[in-house]
Amino acid sequence: MIQPRAPCLTIVILAAGASRRLGRSKALVRMGGRSLLLRTVRLAQALRPGEVVVVVPRRSGRLRLELRGTRVRVVENRQSALGLSSSVRLALRHARRAAGVLLLPVDLAGLRLKDLARLTSRWRTAPRRVAARRLGDRGVVPLVWPRRLYLAGAELRGDAGLRDWVAGLAAADLALVDMPSAAADVDTPAQLAAARRRAWRAGHQDTGAGTSR
Repeated sequence: MIQPRAPCLTIVILAAGASRRLGRSKALVRMGGRSLLLRTVRLAQALRPGEVVVVVPRRSGRLRLELRGTRVRVVENRQSALGLSSSVRLALRHARRAAGVLLLPVDLAGLRLKDLARLTSRWRTAPRRVAARRLGDRGVVPLVWPRRLYLAGAELRGDAGLRDWVAGLAAADLALVDMPSAAADVDTPAQLAAARRRAWRAGHQDTGAGTSR
């Protein structure tokens, strides 16, 4: 019996933000000796998507250098100052042949592969729906945007455009997924310090567990 092919997914890593509150590029922040950009790329590639695309801002030489050898497609957003929606519109245009686009922020320092896999698995069971991380009764990024709704992306504007669009979806068009490890981002220096403390504790506990008898 011939099994149907799984819907083709493109993963787009959103790394074009100005990081004004943090005061430096989130993508280049290092956690455990590796940048958040490389960490996010590795997570994305572990899902074996059709393609991984990284959206970067203008004058992104350091990000491009960080991505050498990763086999991702780099797309420059020359309008990144217009907000997150400009990156989403660009992502949907570049992934128009895919059955769905996973929009993945670069600053989810604690994101685990199992949560990301849970999100994509939920979308594959109903590929005409948006599958999004649950935040209360709302859907937020990371999320998978299905091809049948790509045209709606052209209407997004500003930083709140994506959030408002998801909030306006009918219940039949949205599947919410619990992703505990995606709860913490690094918008501010305080959040970055907290993320590093959590990472240190997790690594310390792992080491202790591995050496105990």
